Amino acid sequence: MRFAVSPDEINLAKVPHEVFLTNLIGNHILMTVGLGGIAGSFPWVMAVIPLISFSLLGYILWRAKRSQSTDHWYVMCHWQVCARRAHIFILMLLLLLAIIALGWGAHTYGGMMKEAAIAIVVGTGILPVMVTVLILVIAESDALYHANQAKLPAWVVERFPNPQARVIPDEKHAHGHQ
Repeated sequence: MRFAVSPDEINLAKVPHEVFLTNLIGNHILMTVGLGGIAGSFPWVMAVIPLISFSLLGYILWRAKRSQSTDHWYVMCHWQVCARRAHIFILMLLLLLAIIALGWGAHTYGGMMKEAAIAIVVGTGILPVMVTVLILVIAESDALYHANQAKLPAWVVERFPNPQARVIPDEKHAHGHQ
C-alpha cells in the first residue's frame, strides 16, 4: 500500500534499510573479500565481521523498538520491516557460530581432520549464510525502493494499524486497469 507521507518521512524511512544494506554489502561482502587475503596468516581478523554485524543488527533491533514510541508511524513501520529481517539474519549468524564451534570441537577434541572440519563448516554454515546475505540484499534493496515510494507491506500495516494514515490509491487500480 502507498501512503501520503512527507519527503522527510520518506528519507527517515530509508535509514533502517540503508543501515542493513551497509552491513550486508559493506561488511559481509566487501570486508570478507578484503580481509580474506589477510586471514591466511592472521585468521582471527575475520572475527571483525561478526562483531560489526552483531553491533549493527543490535542497533537495528534497538532502534526498531525505540521507534515505536518516538517515530512517525510510517518511519516506525519501516524499522519494523528491517527488524524482522534482522532477526532472521541473527539466527543465521548464530547458527553459523554454532557450526564453527562444533567444527572446531570435532577437530580439536574429536580427532576430525582439519580439512574435513573446514568443509563441514563451509558447507553447512558459511554457504547458507552467503545465500541468506544474497536474499536479504535483494529484499532490503526492494524495501529501500518501497520506502522511497511511500509504500509498506500489508503485514506491517496489519500488525501496526494507523487509522489516520492516508492511503494513496494504486494508479493501476484507480484507472480500472488490472
